[in-house]
Amino acid sequence: MNFSLEEVDPSWRPFFSQHITSINGILGALEGEQIAPARESIFRAFTFPLDNLRVLILGQDPYPGVGVADGLAFSSSTLPIPASLRNIFKEYSEDLGLPLPQSADLTPWANRGVLLLNRTLTTSIGERNAHISHGWSSFTFPVAQFLAERQIVAILWGANARELAPLFSHRIESAHPSPLSARRGFFGSKPFSNANEILIELGREPTNWKL
Repeated sequence: MNFSLEEVDPSWRPFFSQHITSINGILGALEGEQIAPARESIFRAFTFPLDNLRVLILGQDPYPGVGVADGLAFSSSTLPIPASLRNIFKEYSEDLGLPLPQSADLTPWANRGVLLLNRTLTTSIGERNAHISHGWSSFTFPVAQFLAERQIVAILWGANARELAPLFSHRIESAHPSPLSARRGFFGSKPFSNANEILIELGREPTNWKL
């Protein structure tokens, strides 16, 4: 169950090497529990090169269904498309004028420099927010600090993510895309085009959001 630096891209290893003890403490507390995502996918968001990163999408915690969470926030390798992602796709289509995606797999975004991360990296199967007090936020906070120093554009969805808003000079904040809160400010927030406008202002390449 212990964490290995082999689980993340080499570009992330200097950062992770500073947090191995705290990560292993969290993983130890989860020993024997049925968790989502699967153990081998917990750090999947960090298997993509750090130098490519331009945008952070920060959410709450993984989908709790069996086999639904795939280690990238809001992404899934299975169908049907989860409810929060259906709302993300609705806003994506409205914002960018693109057709609704038919796959729940957001790996194309990760390949194009979007870090898809949750404040809490695991949960219990069948239970939302089960691990909110397990210490993950003490790890994802320094991740956010590290990214903010690199002038990453942050898209913060929901109260847990927005706690980190003061860290980021360049950010877009809104309600979470879940069915419970999407109509409280997520719909109409245009996160994708707004993130690209910020990137252009910073003299950086805009993100290709097409799925």
